[in-house]
Amino acid sequence: MNIEYRKLTEKELDTFIDIRIGQLREEGAQEDIDLRPSLLDYYSRHMADGSFVSWLAFDGDTIVGTSGMSFVEKPPYFGCPNGRIGLLSSMFTDKAYRRQGIAKELLSRVVDEARAYGCGAVHITASDMGVLLYRDFGFVKNDNFMQYKL
Repeated sequence: MNIEYRKLTEKELDTFIDIRIGQLREEGAQEDIDLRPSLLDYYSRHMADGSFVSWLAFDGDTIVGTSGMSFVEKPPYFGCPNGRIGLLSSMFTDKAYRRQGIAKELLSRVVDEARAYGCGAVHITASDMGVLLYRDFGFVKNDNFMQYKL
């Protein structure tokens, strides 16, 4: 197996979106709308302005792993004095390729992107499957996060 890592481009965007929707389904998300147009709009706009980056893992021409990092800015706080935050998303590895270090490599690459962008922290809402990966990487659980759905 020879895994190659490359950044997401417009060329892979349709496949990336298919994988993202499959990931959400696997995680048990309620599928009550066609998310494809919104995802295409989001990724196209934010890839163009540099506020979203993704690294992909390829086995030949097949994408076997994905990652994503959105860059946002909020008011500075003590834990992140410049207010720049990386929001990690789209971490997914095909079932046949799990437990081979692919997710760790993808995570390392998008965290490096956040560091280069000047982010002071990276946040993620982790699936049960991902918690061990993130904890081993050095992420610390923050019990303060809450969400209010509008």
